[in-house]
Amino acid sequence: MTTIRTRGARRAGRTITLVAAALGLTLTALTTAAGATTPVPSEFGTDYHDPVTAAPPIATPHTRSCEVTVAQAKFKDSTPYTGPYTPPTACGTPGHWSKVVLRLDGSVAGRQFDRLGYVDIGGVQMLRTSTPEPSQDGIDWSVRKDVTRYEKTLSAPQPVDMLIGNVVNDTYTGILDVKVTLTFYAPEPAARTAGASGSAPDQVIPLSDGNSVTTGARLTTPRNSERILAEVYATGSGGGCEEFWYSAVTPSASYSCQGGDDGPYREVQVTIDGKLAGIASPYPNIWTGGWSPYLWSVIPSPTAFDVRPLEFDLTPFAALLNDGKAHTVDVTVAGVPAGQTGWSAPTNILVWQDAHKSVVTGALTSYKAGDPAVTNTYTDGATRTLDTTGKRRLTLSGYLNTSHGRVTTTVDRRLTTAVTHTWTPDETTDNQQGRWTDDQTVRRGAVTSRTDRTYTLDGRSTIDADNRLRVIMSFGDHARIDGVRLDDTYNGDATFTLGVPRDQRHAIATTSEHYHLRGPGLCYDHTLGTEQGVLTKDEQGR
Repeated sequence: MTTIRTRGARRAGRTITLVAAALGLTLTALTTAAGATTPVPSEFGTDYHDPVTAAPPIATPHTRSCEVTVAQAKFKDSTPYTGPYTPPTACGTPGHWSKVVLRLDGSVAGRQFDRLGYVDIGGVQMLRTSTPEPSQDGIDWSVRKDVTRYEKTLSAPQPVDMLIGNVVNDTYTGILDVKVTLTFYAPEPAARTAGASGSAPDQVIPLSDGNSVTTGARLTTPRNSERILAEVYATGSGGGCEEFWYSAVTPSASYSCQGGDDGPYREVQVTIDGKLAGIASPYPNIWTGGWSPYLWSVIPSPTAFDVRPLEFDLTPFAALLNDGKAHTVDVTVAGVPAGQTGWSAPTNILVWQDAHKSVVTGALTSYKAGDPAVTNTYTDGATRTLDTTGKRRLTLSGYLNTSHGRVTTTVDRRLTTAVTHTWTPDETTDNQQGRWTDDQTVRRGAVTSRTDRTYTLDGRSTIDADNRLRVIMSFGDHARIDGVRLDDTYNGDATFTLGVPRDQRHAIATTSEHYHLRGPGLCYDHTLGTEQGVLTKDEQGR
């Protein structure tokens, strides 16, 4: 779990937030009691609240902790930060911590675009991130991520590589001042706490550097591997059409973002020696400059500051990978027109080994992979519409002869895409609705795990005769994982004048986020609301 928090109210207009917290009141209750309205900056964009999300905080154990600074830099160009990392020794044996939490603290002022970045330790990508677009007076932001699953990498000295590519000049003045730390928690007396995805892997093998799409990588795994996962930080970015890949149209349609024959259909694929081994629906990330920057000034879209990797269970291929030879792994994005760039997909391979066997044998026993079924229907006229549907299914099964018996793993993954894109010929009206599902069932021996994910996007933009751009946005990240349900929903409405200096945009915006997490013995409910960059609602339910 990741949390993003403000460092606190530093400037005029933030006092209300502090007083409300001290009195145990919501901002709405406070302003009603005071008989006044929330102060609004004279020009939205001069100053606004630091980024904040409704996601729950990371639970940490009540044990001794040690903090290590792994990177500290001011990013003003595309020069990476490099330096050494040394694990602490005062919080238990390295590699046997109860939890490890990465924290990125940043500040930026002036004018700047959103920027993508990453933190690699020992070549392993531990965080993929983007940045907020700052106010003139400046903002702070903070990201926390549970990185316990990488503890074996962190148990030894490693090189650190970090980059947030940036451009600073007379126009774009914002320098990104960033510090990254790791906090290690000593083991709990009763038992060691497992990482976010169960016990930590025995090895994490990086396949690519921070910004690469993984093609032609050579992978050699330990010969006693009994579980293998790939995690892929897939992002469409760079300001081109693939940043808004769900907007792409077929060659027959007339629109500024042209795609291939599959239109907006995208699918992240992992192949081993040319054979399809995993599929996933990409997450429709929206960075803080996407659609309208005023939508995301306070509440970023889900996962914008901590890009969630897509996971692929490659265990049915473990018998092949256990032969001691190097195998070719490719990570590609299906649907992208040939020769078109815009995607990054750095990849880590997570390996769990059989502690009581030096070589684990087995076989891939079942393989069913159909082609993507994609349809595009285009209607021309005063209003143009492209309707796109797609689906794909991959089912794999294989067994391994482990020290605890023969274990069969079956992976069944099903993807669907449904996108309706409507626009006028001059694109002053441009509406896009998308729904993506990614459902997976993994049966490993007698244990079955099921993960169902749904992503939704409903964006509606118009430009009126006064050159005022209005965007109404709804964005949803929904998941059901083995009986636990997560719903993270964002809504926003922002308007500003195009083509004028910042102080003449007359921006207005209302945004909200509702994060609801529930399951056996678990209930978390948090709602945030903003108006013109001021936090007006912060409520937690039960």
